[in-house]
Order: sequence, then structure tokens, then C-alpha cells
Amino acid sequence: MKNILYKYMSKFTSLNEEDQQDIVEGILIEEFKKGTVLLRQGDVPTKCFFVLKGCVRQYSIDESGKEVTSNFYTEEQAASIFNRHQESKPSAYTLTCLEDSTLVVGELNAEQDMLHKHSQLETMIRKMVEENLGEVQDELTSFIASNPEERYKALLKKRPHLLTRVPQHQLASYLGMTPESLSRIKKRVDSSEN
Repeated sequence: MKNILYKYMSKFTSLNEEDQQDIVEGILIEEFKKGTVLLRQGDVPTKCFFVLKGCVRQYSIDESGKEVTSNFYTEEQAASIFNRHQESKPSAYTLTCLEDSTLVVGELNAEQDMLHKHSQLETMIRKMVEENLGEVQDELTSFIASNPEERYKALLKKRPHLLTRVPQHQLASYLGMTPESLSRIKKRVDSSEN
């Protein structure tokens, strides 16, 4: 699992091997069972996560009690709730493991110590956040401009593994439709491709 971290760090920074090893050795890697709640909506985030193996769902419950899925984090993705503008702000989301998962767990209050110890780490984190923000902006723009069938086709192209890893009602919520609509769209798209 640590090989994934070395590969990921190399993508975003030119830290020397000794610094990379020091960072990786100081990282906490934990196993979580399917169904584990990592963060509850309303709690103040104290940890951040990086998925080495597994799937983590991000969702919220609206005023009517309906669950709204906003993301799924899978291998080599960071699952974090950023409240930097107000550190004690409660999370608007819940993070739950949809599969048995292996995650890097970071303590948000220990971040500054790591950044002081390894100055290039800040550059690496900034590059990671910039790449992630760019992807989120592209996805949001595409989501707003597309109809439900186009959203499903985009999912097939970009994240097809979610179809076998995520319950259909959660996938439908993520795509902004009902499970029944998703079922109809899947049938229509599957039949047009055959």
C-alpha cells in the first residue's frame, strides 16, 4: 500500500527519497469495515482521508430527510471536508465506507507540524488540491449543462467502476435522478450500444 503513496507523491513533488520515506513512515494507515462512518454531518472535521483501497461515499441529509449523494472517493482520491475559513464549522456532509477500505488517516491539527518539517509538502498538497479543484469544476460544469442520460454516459466513460461498487439508489442520487429513471436510462443506453 505504501508504494501507492510513493507513486502519488512523485506525481506532485520532487521530494528526495529520504523525505518521501520520512513522510510515508509518519503516515497512519487504517483498515475500516464496510459501513464505518468516518465523519457525521454536523460534526466538526478533525481528520482527512486518502483512499488506498475501497470506496467512501460523501452525502448529506436535506431538510426533508432525503439523502443526497455528492461524491464517491475511490483509490488514490482524497476524501476531505475543507473548513479552513472557519475551522470549528460543522461538516455539511457524512463520509461512510461503502466497502471494506484501507485509508491514510491524517489529523488536521498535526498538518502544520508536517508542513514545517517538510516545506515541499505544502507545494505537493497545493498541487493536489488544484488538480482536484479543476476536476470538480469540470464535473460541476458538465453536470449542470447535461441531461440525466448524458450524466450517465459521462459516468460510464469516466468512472465505470462505480456501477458495480455502489448501490443503484446512491448512484441515482449522485447523478441527480430517481433510481427508476436511472434504471430506464441504463436499459436505453445498453440496448442502443448492442
